[in-house]
Amino acid sequence: MGKQLAYKGGNRSKFASWYDKINKYTDIETLFSRKREPGPPRVVYVNQPLPEDYYDQKQRIKKEHIYHSNQVITSKYTIITFVPRNLLEQFRRIANIFFLGIAILQFFPIFPTVSPGLVILPLLIVLGITMLKDGYEDVKRHQSDRRVNYSTVRVLAGGEFHNPNFVKGKSKTFVPGIPPRLKRSGKKPTKDEEAQQAPPEDDREYDSGDDSVPVEEIHRFRSRSQSIDFSERPHWKKTIWEDLRVGDFVKIMDNESFPADILICATSEEENVAYVETKNLDGETNLKSRNASPVLTHLRSATTCSDKRNAFRVECDRPDNNLYKLNAAVVKEDGTKSSVDLQQILLRGTVLRNTHWVIGIVLFTGEDSKIVLNSGGAPSKRSKVERQMNPQVFVNLALLAVMAVACAIADALLEQHYYPLSAPWLYNDNQKSDNPHINGLVTFAFALITFQNIIPISLYISIEVVRTCQALFIYFDREIYYEKTEQPTLARSWNLSDDLGQIEYIFSDKTGTLTQNAMVFRQCSVGGTVYKGDPESEENDEVPHKVEVLSDAELSRTTSSTRSPKKCTSPSSEDTPDPLGASAVQLAQGVLARFRDSTLAADVAAAVGASPDSGRSREAERMYGFWTTLALCHTALVAVDPETGALEYKAQSPDEAALVQAAADVGWVFRGRERDTLRLQNPFAQELEQFQLLHILEFNSARKRMSVVIRKMDEQDGKIYLLTKGADNVIFERLRAGDDELKKTTEQHLDMFAGEGLRTLTLAWKVIPEDVYEEWAEEYHHAITSLKNREDNVDAACEKLEQDLELLGATAIEDRLQDGVPETIADLKEAGIKIWVATGDKLETAIAIGHSTNLIQRDNNIIIVRGSGLKSVWSQMYTAVQDFFPTSGILEEEGVSEDPTTSLPSPSMGYPLHRVNTGVSDIVGHNNGERPGGFVLVIDGAALGSALDDERSKYLLLRLAMQCEGVICCRVSPLQKALVVRLVKDGLGAMTLAIGDGANDVSMIQAADVGVGISGEEGLQAVNSSDYAIGQFRFLKRLLLVHGHWSYARNGNMIVNFFYKNIICIGVLWWFQIYCAWSSEYVMEYTYLLFWNTFWTIAPPIAMGLFDRIADDHVLMALPELYRPSREGKYFGMGLFLVYMFDGVVQSALVFFLTLYSYSTTSARRDGYDVYIYEFSTTMVFAAALASNLFNGLNIAVWTGWVFFAVALGPVLLWVYTLVYNALPPSELASDIYGNNHFLFQSPEFWFGMILTVVIAILPRYIWKAYEFGYITSDIDRVRWLHKIQPDRDFEKDRGLGGLSRLRRPLSQMDRRRSSASGRRLNHPHASQTDMATGLRSIHRGFDFATEENGVALRRLQSNLSERQSQQQQQTRRKKRHVPSFSLPRSLRRKKPPQPSLVEEASTSEPPPPDQDHHDTS
Repeated sequence: MGKQLAYKGGNRSKFASWYDKINKYTDIETLFSRKREPGPPRVVYVNQPLPEDYYDQKQRIKKEHIYHSNQVITSKYTIITFVPRNLLEQFRRIANIFFLGIAILQFFPIFPTVSPGLVILPLLIVLGITMLKDGYEDVKRHQSDRRVNYSTVRVLAGGEFHNPNFVKGKSKTFVPGIPPRLKRSGKKPTKDEEAQQAPPEDDREYDSGDDSVPVEEIHRFRSRSQSIDFSERPHWKKTIWEDLRVGDFVKIMDNESFPADILICATSEEENVAYVETKNLDGETNLKSRNASPVLTHLRSATTCSDKRNAFRVECDRPDNNLYKLNAAVVKEDGTKSSVDLQQILLRGTVLRNTHWVIGIVLFTGEDSKIVLNSGGAPSKRSKVERQMNPQVFVNLALLAVMAVACAIADALLEQHYYPLSAPWLYNDNQKSDNPHINGLVTFAFALITFQNIIPISLYISIEVVRTCQALFIYFDREIYYEKTEQPTLARSWNLSDDLGQIEYIFSDKTGTLTQNAMVFRQCSVGGTVYKGDPESEENDEVPHKVEVLSDAELSRTTSSTRSPKKCTSPSSEDTPDPLGASAVQLAQGVLARFRDSTLAADVAAAVGASPDSGRSREAERMYGFWTTLALCHTALVAVDPETGALEYKAQSPDEAALVQAAADVGWVFRGRERDTLRLQNPFAQELEQFQLLHILEFNSARKRMSVVIRKMDEQDGKIYLLTKGADNVIFERLRAGDDELKKTTEQHLDMFAGEGLRTLTLAWKVIPEDVYEEWAEEYHHAITSLKNREDNVDAACEKLEQDLELLGATAIEDRLQDGVPETIADLKEAGIKIWVATGDKLETAIAIGHSTNLIQRDNNIIIVRGSGLKSVWSQMYTAVQDFFPTSGILEEEGVSEDPTTSLPSPSMGYPLHRVNTGVSDIVGHNNGERPGGFVLVIDGAALGSALDDERSKYLLLRLAMQCEGVICCRVSPLQKALVVRLVKDGLGAMTLAIGDGANDVSMIQAADVGVGISGEEGLQAVNSSDYAIGQFRFLKRLLLVHGHWSYARNGNMIVNFFYKNIICIGVLWWFQIYCAWSSEYVMEYTYLLFWNTFWTIAPPIAMGLFDRIADDHVLMALPELYRPSREGKYFGMGLFLVYMFDGVVQSALVFFLTLYSYSTTSARRDGYDVYIYEFSTTMVFAAALASNLFNGLNIAVWTGWVFFAVALGPVLLWVYTLVYNALPPSELASDIYGNNHFLFQSPEFWFGMILTVVIAILPRYIWKAYEFGYITSDIDRVRWLHKIQPDRDFEKDRGLGGLSRLRRPLSQMDRRRSSASGRRLNHPHASQTDMATGLRSIHRGFDFATEENGVALRRLQSNLSERQSQQQQQTRRKKRHVPSFSLPRSLRRKKPPQPSLVEEASTSEPPPPDQDHHDTS
């Protein structure tokens, strides 16, 4: 945690920081992606022409009234921008600019070269290869975009309808927009293709109830071969998404996605309510309800939508990225206005659920839609290694400049000294362009050309080749191949493979990434007895569960006389089967398995048959109450699958569906709601039980509970019940006195459930006396109709009723995680990677997922920061630092000790926590914050937004987060996700990775250094914008710990060895300048220098980049701690670069001078012709090439057959080339080294000099490696040695016994340490949490429940209930005025022998309220 902020003095060098300031031109995005300025407020005209002021003088539409098309492109390039943008991206490499300058320089005649075109050819090859690679990557993105843009939607066409609104043209892309129906030319289709290309179905659809269309054509697509022409009639035509326009009417069917931001006109459901799933937008898993605009509900068919009499306009605010705000108004032709808010809007990226159809008008398309406004443009990412290379290239350029300047000065001085002395080599040097005064500049240019290989252009070609192969290694790795979807791991950006090995922070989405958004009812505690369910059997849970079929007599008694007992009518469907006649219950959407427990079934049977006088009557009562509460305390709807005829529950959240489904599996089958009547089939009643729904006390984050008030519609029992479910601490403090043993047992069960990572709910109920209810109902009616402080009044009324409850039990639901998520997160944390979760879910859900995924461990402390307002958020963060990290020094840092608001108290006073008594719940006292597991910060979106708006608060948030093991951000928008990533990325200079699977993760994925998309159920938006696409979150471990580690170690080692092998060659040329009057002459024959980087020394670095392994994959997977040196950037950097450069300089000196002094002259000849320099210099070439290849081989950890081949290839090619080239006679090829073989290979100086120089040159590195391995052994070396001497060693066992710690110390010490640690953990079975907003410190018992808060559907249901209650009260008053009031004794009204009711004790006992304190948990 001690890492400092980047701008506070991090581990980056000052040179790199200085370079970054100069390197700002590399931000290519600002040049090619125009900043999207918010457009002006718009008016969408429907069934009426545009006004005259929309046109200019030439009758052309004005630009401000031309809207974006619905085409969305996540790719980087277009046909027009590809070449210029790609070239600018490539010339961000300083080396490319240098190569271009050198190539241009050699086009001048004064600098003779082999051929100017040949000189520039390597640069063109590098640019071309990179351009092809980048183009291929972007074509794949365009193809993914095309799949989205070519999705179909029903758009109104025909009749009198004409859309007058204008949109911009679509962009040209790499993938031509050829409609899929057009078959490719030039290729004869096969029989299968001909069958597929048969005349497709007509893309027209007609509404039911349209009298102008034959009945048999209704809701059916017809083939084009039909003779009847309906093209002029109003209909719905299937159109691709990108052709959708502002002002179009669209019809969306159930389970379809919305292609744009749409205003609802009408829906298939009662009161025009629609249910949408927004997890792809904001990450929340529960369904949201939306309602139609009240003035447009008559637009229910294509005919009415196209009718010119239904003309109106929609006045909208300008496009905005705020997902929770939208202001508009519908204006009719008569001028009447009706307001429109977000509750009447369906946003792009959401999905229609539990609603047969929705008709709407398109308001915002493409780049103006909110989901696209929350995502940024496609970034041009460069790897960290590539960014680090530019300063190293600068060092080499500086060295090259020094060498050139030194040669220029020395040559100028020597010429000016020797020219007056008539030196023969300066004869005729008195020309205008050739004289001692100008030749210094010429020598400077010659030196640049001579020593240009100090910056190897072949390095960039090699890097591209190696990274391409590394991408293929990832693609073909079967360990990260998802067989279920046949999805390999795909590298969409090939240049970021080494970044995978340096990740310090991972930012993850929750829904679809960590979880499946599917629930399983695992366990329950009923009356103190735990039922854990039977072991999973091979029985297919997808088969509908059979239930008892109601008799016709029962159906007739429970249905209206005007309604068929087998079918019911609904505004959303035709002839929908009646839920009362269904004989089976199928799994609800989002529920993975049924709950079966043989012990529970036996206990239910025993409870049903228990005598009222027996001792089991109380248990039977609780059993009945528990499952009745689950079956009735919810807002789920009941539907009947028309194919299977089975009941299906449609809930707003998967966990609510799991609860109702579990009740049905046990026998409490909820048969649906008809107005305010609930129907329940259960084992305790032979007939269908009916309950009148009186009130719903809805769930919200402050109440943390939901209740329903119901009346049993029974002649014998008209009791009123309150059924409640909620958080354990909220329910327990509202329980009646007594039943202490049950409370204690249930709390133990809750602890057990939470310890297993399950989501818990506590259930309670009570019987409300009639007089108490009437008094309370009057008070509640006044509360919900009050004009002032309505919410507070309603909460107070609910609080009054929800007291003296009887505890029934608790439930435990598993939020099914993606396979291997907890293990993966634990391993990544062990590797030293910080994991932050950013989700749109509420705080309780985020904490629950944190526990189940191992992000929050049992001995962790949770710090909660929530609420809005800079003052409040600053206070909470300051108090957290002061209480939990007083010695961190954060409070003394500049900017932290100063208040960002003037109203805050003095920092010296601090912000003490206010402890709140929570009654029965266990409270962690003095030891809170002192648990051994560290801290996890949980912050909500409102607090995060306040902190990010102020620089000082942002800095304090970052410093607080750095002290924590993990951070969970809940209720955050897509834009906030990106801001959090940038906070860490820019504030710490850390390497970040973002992973997600939905459109709401795109901005986060684009903001991170590496973006990973999961090919999940939420579409391909995240994958289209990602750098890597994987099938499961668990594959991230191997992607980072193996492929990332390998790639970074390989590439870093390859680059420094590349620089080394070039400096050894350039060094030999440099030392020769001492003996050639600094004239920039070559010591060796030019072709040897020309082929240095292409043949003699190229193979070992490439083999290093492809085949080297820092350790085997199973070792890296078994010991995640080995990722630490990779994460810390130990394999590449300026320090390592300078070491290898120094190695190259020293070895070049050894090669040159040892060879120089091995020869008495430049040749071994004894005939007096000893001025032949090429014999002497060829020995240097052999020695340097052999030393370079062996030195590179010495730095390779694993020698495979390919490595042996690569190390030997260069010297072999050099020998063959020398033998052939030196043997070619002048008649075949004119050269200066003809006949050199005759003297070179026969001289002892050649053999002695080559062997001596090679051994001495690589000896220092060999000695250092031996010393390093023997005395300062690294973990990698230790593990590699153990694997070598024990090939079958199981490192998983070593990890279980302490991992690397065990390998560093004696086993006995590690065993004692682990036993001590485990003893500490037993004292803290659950993570404690501190809410900095209230000071509440408590143990987390896994409570979580997701549902829509204050939704449209629930508000309308509440209104209907309130209206019916008012009507009933009025009728009751009338009856009281006209009818005498009397009643019969209960004994006379009974038709059966007297039997005590299952809940009689609860109704007759009225214990005094418990003496306990209550607190506001918000």
